[in-house]
Amino acid sequence: MSKFNKEQKIEIYRKWKDENISISQLSKAYKMNLANLDYMLRLIDMHGTDILNTGKQVYSKKFKEQAIEQAIFGTKSYVQLSLELGFKSIAMLNKWLREYKENGYNVIIKQKGRPARGQRESEIAQGTGERDPKAERRKLAIAYCERIRKKTAGLGSRKRSEEIAKAITDLRHEFKVSLDYVLEAIAEHPGLPIIARSSYYKIIKRKPKKPKRSKLIAKIKEIFNYHKGRYGYRRVALQLLKDGWKVTEKTVRYWMHKLGLKGIRRNKRKYSSYKGTIGKIASNLIHRDFFAPMPNMKWYTDITEFHLNDEKLYLSPILDGCGGDIVSYSISKHPDMDLVMTMLDKAFAKETALNNCIFHTDQGCQYQSPQYQRALKLQGITQSMSRKGNSMDDGLMENFFGLLKTEMFYDQEYKYHGLQELTQAIEEYIEYYNEERIKSRLKGLTPKEYRNQASINPVF
Repeated sequence: MSKFNKEQKIEIYRKWKDENISISQLSKAYKMNLANLDYMLRLIDMHGTDILNTGKQVYSKKFKEQAIEQAIFGTKSYVQLSLELGFKSIAMLNKWLREYKENGYNVIIKQKGRPARGQRESEIAQGTGERDPKAERRKLAIAYCERIRKKTAGLGSRKRSEEIAKAITDLRHEFKVSLDYVLEAIAEHPGLPIIARSSYYKIIKRKPKKPKRSKLIAKIKEIFNYHKGRYGYRRVALQLLKDGWKVTEKTVRYWMHKLGLKGIRRNKRKYSSYKGTIGKIASNLIHRDFFAPMPNMKWYTDITEFHLNDEKLYLSPILDGCGGDIVSYSISKHPDMDLVMTMLDKAFAKETALNNCIFHTDQGCQYQSPQYQRALKLQGITQSMSRKGNSMDDGLMENFFGLLKTEMFYDQEYKYHGLQELTQAIEEYIEYYNEERIKSRLKGLTPKEYRNQASINPVF
């Protein structure tokens, strides 16, 4: 947004507010990122045009600490909180959170210029490199918040207390600290749920009830049917453990065999967009090292084809290498540049700060085009391509397409009476895949759960 002066920004705002010109139209007219434009308009709408008068802000350590605490322990989205705090940049809060974790859960305020004579660098950095007891407690409280927030929502008081007690026990073992230490760390953040010391001991002394065989069988059937046969015994066992059942894979495999419940097996068919070398071929920067410790570090895409009643449908998704979640996608009857560029527009509107992202594809004609390569360059994204004839160089994307078609399309074509129904089914599956389908590699988490976790605690 810095390329526009105050008067131009006010002009854009007036067109949106008074002339009812849509954000997407303004984005195209002024060649602005859709998400950044939306943020600017909402910021002016909330604070008035005077917000544009302020120069570069210098924030105190106390202010940063309060903002970071609200982001981690509050319920508001980062965008909403950034708007309320009056940040001009949509990425500022994310940057603070990243620096906060990198610096051992301390807020660092680096002073400009050279340090005064005799003043230690660690003093200027306000604690860099030193073990800060407060930071250790904050780290514990954040870990507790991540474990408990979603699990306790909608539970009764007994179940809620049991989940809290379990989280506290896990943290005692993980951080090797006493119960009092954990309770004190949690109590420093009034918004976090907590139980009394006496209640904790009462809960952990309860003997866990052994599930009756009939209940276990019913639960296995429920999980298998809910996921439409997409779960084999390993994933059913993971879901049972996630739901609190004390079972082993061997037990689940035995009962699924007895009940005749067999997961869907894969079937491979592939669409190829390779038309030879028609543009610039990028180097392979991935080298089959597919996974990333944080979201938006490694992206993958490809186009897959669906044949239905002598008609064709094409899907172009972006898959993130961190948790394997689908960042954005587009569906069309034609595998043209509009399909790919629509997918990119959706991704760029949703995600910002992509300067460190490597975007990997095969050598399809769409990805060799100057239009596609220019769009990546404008976002600061580095392009990567598989070697010719090496499909496994794009193995993560191939794996997703295999899952998608096996679990909702192959041998199920009779369910869809036209491309419209098939499109709806694909959209529903991608939402299910992101939000509900757990993965063994992600330790029983869904791609979205893992993405959220990795955003706070990257796994390096």
